[in-house]
Amino acid sequence: MHEFPENRKIIHVDMDAFYASVEQMDNPELRGKAVAVGGNEIRGVVSAASYEARKFGVRSAISGVLAKKYCPELIFVKPRFDRYKEISLQIRKIFFDYTDLVEPLSLDEAYLDVTQNKKGNPSASLIAQEIRMRILNEVGLTASAGISVNKFVAKVASDYNKPNGQKTVNPDEVMTFLEELPIRKFYGVGKVTTEKMYQLGIFTGVDLKSKSLEFLEKHFGKSGNFYYNVVRGIHNSEVKSDRITKSVAAEHTFDENLSSEIFMQERLEIIAGQLEKRLKKHNIAGKTVTLKIKYSDFSQQTRSKTLPYFISDKALLSETANELLYQERLKNSVRLLGISLSNLNTELKKSIVVQLKFDF
Repeated sequence: MHEFPENRKIIHVDMDAFYASVEQMDNPELRGKAVAVGGNEIRGVVSAASYEARKFGVRSAISGVLAKKYCPELIFVKPRFDRYKEISLQIRKIFFDYTDLVEPLSLDEAYLDVTQNKKGNPSASLIAQEIRMRILNEVGLTASAGISVNKFVAKVASDYNKPNGQKTVNPDEVMTFLEELPIRKFYGVGKVTTEKMYQLGIFTGVDLKSKSLEFLEKHFGKSGNFYYNVVRGIHNSEVKSDRITKSVAAEHTFDENLSSEIFMQERLEIIAGQLEKRLKKHNIAGKTVTLKIKYSDFSQQTRSKTLPYFISDKALLSETANELLYQERLKNSVRLLGISLSNLNTELKKSIVVQLKFDF
């Protein structure tokens, strides 16, 4: 049996349909109805969907036009990020009652290391249950949780009994759990990678485990090492409460404002390529990709995503930036786009900001 480092007790808490649930909580008329946050029936992209809407196939990142086609009764509401942040901070305060080792991934999810906790409770499962009950009673929303020996297994487990449920994967259950897991359920395996794995005959954890490290690195590059380890229950990344803020960034201001996402995708690919060169030159990789958007009215917006492994290559930078681009509707035409990578694998004395000097 694989020995896990100090038998850590990690909880991954994930709010259920967070943005949509906040909207339903604040507006009783939306409760029990199919709700989409972001986009509308004419244009734009859905940021989040209530569980009632998901039954019809409505989900984040699909167009509002398609969402309305899937679900004619769908109600569109505008995102209120200030409100989501406010609720997120309330939830985070509850986490800190149990441990100082809290690592937020986004507004609606976080890792907690409760190996040593402020309540002196040896049961991580009972702590997770108590936290979920407090979020429901004090905030008014439901959350799901995964509990296990490392961040990866906890993250996968939190999705298991959604919504409003939890799953514990004990140390002696980890291997069986991962072997039986469909490959599309592995955190860090997106749509494109899933299809590629299917073509290679990898459908479950046990199929993935049968492949050698050489085979996985040949087909998936540096990510191959990540897949090789996690399917064996090896993921020693600690819960970090003090995230590295230093970042490497590349951005470009356009001569003419852009209003087409297709043109923006082309620009992002070039920016990702420039960023990759700089990262490789300094032997730097990171986990958090941030897309910076400056609009024609000079207002600015950032959207971030944290990946489960370090990246530095153009393809993954570009793919993640594109995903963030389509996360929600653009407010206006765009005059600047930038990609930055933070949560780095190295201590930098100061931020490196790469200003791109070339024309598109």
